[in-house]
Amino acid sequence: MQPKPYILKVEPPEEIKIASIGVDASISKAAQYLWDLDINRLSPGKDYVVNVQRGKKSYQKYDTAPDPLFSRVDKEVFKRPTYRAFIALLDNYNAKTGVAEVVTNSERREVSSFLRVVMQTAPMQFCHKYCLANCDNIPREKDGFMKLLQKIWFDLYNRSHGGRADSSGFEHVFVGELKKGNVSGFHNWIRFFMEEQKGNVDYRGYIKPRGRGQASTNDDDHILSLQFHWNGAEKCIGTSFIGVSPEFEMALYTMCFLAGHEQNTVELDTGTDVFELNIKCYRMAREKIGTSFPEALSHYD
Repeated sequence: MQPKPYILKVEPPEEIKIASIGVDASISKAAQYLWDLDINRLSPGKDYVVNVQRGKKSYQKYDTAPDPLFSRVDKEVFKRPTYRAFIALLDNYNAKTGVAEVVTNSERREVSSFLRVVMQTAPMQFCHKYCLANCDNIPREKDGFMKLLQKIWFDLYNRSHGGRADSSGFEHVFVGELKKGNVSGFHNWIRFFMEEQKGNVDYRGYIKPRGRGQASTNDDDHILSLQFHWNGAEKCIGTSFIGVSPEFEMALYTMCFLAGHEQNTVELDTGTDVFELNIKCYRMAREKIGTSFPEALSHYD
């Protein structure tokens, strides 16, 4: 018997509508609102199970995690429209910097499909409204905003010497790149899980919080700082949201990039923990996203 098709949830629950904030709110409050709008986020222990194992400092190279990070993910969630459209993009890139990307017509259609489906969701719709109210030159119409998303996230540019169009914001942040023997970017949990399933990722433990008296890292944390190897290359520390939807990350990073700064301090209550984050956003090729990712500053129960 075929599973019942998942219907994309566009409208947030009534209790979230009541708690709606104005578009003049701070980046931190807007980020919390995006979190509350993310009704396609997965639940730890229900939709997925992780095993963080032991922690260490980022300079320590030994492996503190003999087992994979992800013990289980319900594959049915990957049939949801935004997840399915996101996953379709992951095999479109050559991970090595310096190698020119070749974009096919089929891949262009996949990008268009992804942008269309995420723009149907509440997080991206709020992102559009927030940027429209707080930035100059933001297209008012949805199609115009999608063209802007295409430009800042998917248009190619040169990340290495040699003049080749070898990178994009989406590839760097969500897919990951290999540069001089190290992993560059690669901040997405779905990509991490799929590469771990293929045997391409070796999770080597979480990075302990810097400060004293902070909450310990647990299997239900929605934000983890990780150390791992990918295709033989090393990532000493990379912080990722865990279990969030593609539209949440796209909305948060886009909002911080267009309406925020290079460093954006955000306090996020995930329901089980409170994190103080620095959402970092750096430009490449003037108007395109070079990278964007969370840095965990503090963590409290």
